[in-house]
Amino acid sequence: MTADHRLPLPKDIGTVIIGGGIVGMCLAWFLAEEGAEVAVLDDGRHAGTIANAGGLHVQMQSRFMRLYPEMVPGFEQTLPFYPRAVEHWRRIAVRLDEDIELAVTGGLMVAESREQYDFLAAKCRRERQLGLEVDMLDRSALERVAPYLGPTIVGAELCPTEGKINPLLANQAVRRQALALGVVHRTETRVTGLVRSAAGFAIDTTAGSILAGRVVIAAGAGAGALSALLGRPMPVRAEPLHMNITEATQPFIKHMVQHADRQITLKQLAAGQVVIGGGWPATLVGPDAHPTVEIESLIGSLSLAQHVVPQIGALRLIRTWAGVNTSVDGRPVVGDVAGIPGLFFAIPGDAGYTLGPLTARLVADAMLGRAPEMSITDYSADRFG
Repeated sequence: MTADHRLPLPKDIGTVIIGGGIVGMCLAWFLAEEGAEVAVLDDGRHAGTIANAGGLHVQMQSRFMRLYPEMVPGFEQTLPFYPRAVEHWRRIAVRLDEDIELAVTGGLMVAESREQYDFLAAKCRRERQLGLEVDMLDRSALERVAPYLGPTIVGAELCPTEGKINPLLANQAVRRQALALGVVHRTETRVTGLVRSAAGFAIDTTAGSILAGRVVIAAGAGAGALSALLGRPMPVRAEPLHMNITEATQPFIKHMVQHADRQITLKQLAAGQVVIGGGWPATLVGPDAHPTVEIESLIGSLSLAQHVVPQIGALRLIRTWAGVNTSVDGRPVVGDVAGIPGLFFAIPGDAGYTLGPLTARLVADAMLGRAPEMSITDYSADRFG
């Protein structure tokens, strides 16, 4: 069976997952392994999973700390999720039995001034207090581990458990696992109505109607509108972001590279292309709010990339695109909902691709009546009233 927008919708099914990104497809896979009948509805808009840059984040991202200082307590509270999430990606890579280019080679957050270095040092101390494995490197230490960095870099925070992945390979591999277990994946299908009934949930879509015993909202930036249909609105923000990829070259960037004060992430794929992300803004355009590239972000991100890693300046750009990051309040939204039996949320926190398989596993265990490996009590949608 393959994913197809022409697949007929079943009239009724045990579980419907709304959202076909990495969370939704992993969750469908995990539930189907336990014998559940699952349909995944995916409208394809605001698809963060297929547009992300493939970084596996663990340390707190300075960009989010600057943009959303009020959310720093939430970031700190969820910090233990991230090293566990990378471990879940390791397990997924083994289970898939195919190469998804997972490489846990460490992450560097670089500084260009004393002020930036001191900011990272304070962040490093706090992250250690919270149990994270991190360390500070001065310029001489950086020369040994990352000689590709430009001359303006004075030091960095190193997180050895960070890494990178090829999301195009990983997405398809996870999808194949789910489809092989009989999961129905209906693409280009938008949910237009969602009502709780005595028998479960009545779901209206652009492809027809379906009845489900349980519903999981795993739709990322679309989760706010869907939850509002059930009278449980959430403060979900769709944040359109810009990304680039260069032509292939010899491997020379070992780490995932970020900046203490500027918007950049850099990583090199196994085939040699350099992926440049980091949060430069894009625009939502048209009635479908399509993520669209801004020329200022194109120029700015490429200029900064070659400033941080000068060798990038000799490479040709082969593609640029925009995607959507989902932000709520700095914390995941996972688990069931008081007063609406059969409804579950599976919305990761920031760096949602990193958290994808772990989020799916936690929600799957909750749905199957098992105790999740981490407490999810504080991450319910009930906190929004």
